[in-house]
Amino acid sequence: MSDSTFLELKGITKAFPGVLALDGVSFSAKRGEVHALCGENGAGKSTLMKIINGLYKADAGEVFIEGKPVQIQNPVEARKRGIAMIFQECTYVPEMSVAESLFLGDLPVNKFGRVDWKYIYTETERLLQAEGLLNNPRMVDGIHTKLKYLSIADIQMLEIVKAIHKDSPVIIMDEPTSSIAKKEADDLLNKILDLKNRGKSIIYISHKMDEIFKIADRITIFRDGKVVGNDDAKNLTIDKVIAQMVGRELSNDYPKIAVTRGEEILRVDKLNRIGVFKDISFTLHAGEIVGFAGLVGAGRTEVVRALSGLDPIDSGTVTVQGKPVAIKKVADSVSNGIAMCSEDRRRFGLVLMRSIRENMGLPNLARYIYDGRLHKNKELAEIHQQVKNLRIKAPSIEVPAGNLSGGNQQKVVLAKWLIKDPSVLILDEPTRGIDVGAKYEIYKLMSEIVKDGEKGIIMISSEMPELLGMCDRIYVMSKGRLAAELQRDQFSPELIMQYATGSVRAAG
Repeated sequence: MSDSTFLELKGITKAFPGVLALDGVSFSAKRGEVHALCGENGAGKSTLMKIINGLYKADAGEVFIEGKPVQIQNPVEARKRGIAMIFQECTYVPEMSVAESLFLGDLPVNKFGRVDWKYIYTETERLLQAEGLLNNPRMVDGIHTKLKYLSIADIQMLEIVKAIHKDSPVIIMDEPTSSIAKKEADDLLNKILDLKNRGKSIIYISHKMDEIFKIADRITIFRDGKVVGNDDAKNLTIDKVIAQMVGRELSNDYPKIAVTRGEEILRVDKLNRIGVFKDISFTLHAGEIVGFAGLVGAGRTEVVRALSGLDPIDSGTVTVQGKPVAIKKVADSVSNGIAMCSEDRRRFGLVLMRSIRENMGLPNLARYIYDGRLHKNKELAEIHQQVKNLRIKAPSIEVPAGNLSGGNQQKVVLAKWLIKDPSVLILDEPTRGIDVGAKYEIYKLMSEIVKDGEKGIIMISSEMPELLGMCDRIYVMSKGRLAAELQRDQFSPELIMQYATGSVRAAG
């Protein structure tokens, strides 16, 4: 172990029922270094980090901090040893305030032995001011705003602030930019370089190769629970990393299939929700993948939530397959052939402690329970067919959804709605937080869904390349309004960003 190595792991092995998650993995983190971890979901990256953070206990292997063997029993002990971790999927208490969440688990007390709320409020305001977060329009009550009113991006940024505030020698970041806008992501990458220059050790997990090669000094590549590559970033290329990650060459990043556009299946006219979005009008045809682009806060998610019956519609009309429909609740949209996969699959798409079978069956109980009994053979047949069609990797359909990789969780969410056979499928950030190989699988599934010319997909994405690669048309939103509609031959990253930022206005 060199003098600059702060953290080292040797021969780490970890098994779960039916899965060998880590197989003799060795890894190290040096001071003043950004060490990136790459690999498909399920390759073992997050499992290794959870062992470092004390959430999991290794079945075999050793952990060293500054050359001394240690046993990290829980996250509290990890923090005391100088290890902070920002998780890919933020776990938070919706009713808790911003100030309370920043100090959760480490509440300061005054000389009377009581929680020092004055210090908490003062320090929270200082931290948020320093990071430029006090101007967030969703923080209506400032530092007393409850987390339930914030977006995923807001909560992710708070987690980052919390980790930086701890001033830990090691900061683990698991997909920290998966839910935040490009400017926020750029700010974070600059912060990481600043922390590195101050001697911090940053362990960075990401599927965004451009980010990795912008900040990483060293890259370790995982596949099937093993380290298959480790080298300085300057000696690697994106293609080399991806080839080692997936163990195969991806022939086409975006397997878009040319489909003849069918009949109009959805028309939205002058949809309004006061203070959120205004005069939203668009169409979707069978066989189409229509994208919605825009910056975080542009109103894209709010529009599809209203279409799905999750949020109220103040005015406007929705027509599905030529028939005007009134959408006041989720059941209204589902009964009219509209299904939505939320951007936050763990919070809104899955019951994590329940099995794959139960998650797929939950919205489809009426298909399986009739004549006073459960028709289990029908349920199992349809669920097994979806597992096969969507290539869901799991030991069995009785595995809890929370044990699956991000890509497989997303497929389970897709499957439960595909059983209902909707004509309109809304995918909000469908590849958020999943790896290159799993993204490719999702893209293939999207193409397969629309190839018969009977269904259409609305995709919201903050990933410009996947919008350009997968969509037939793109609507651009800015500040709650539609700024432009672009045909495929008009696609341009620069033009989309100009419309999204309000730099140009649509003709007419």
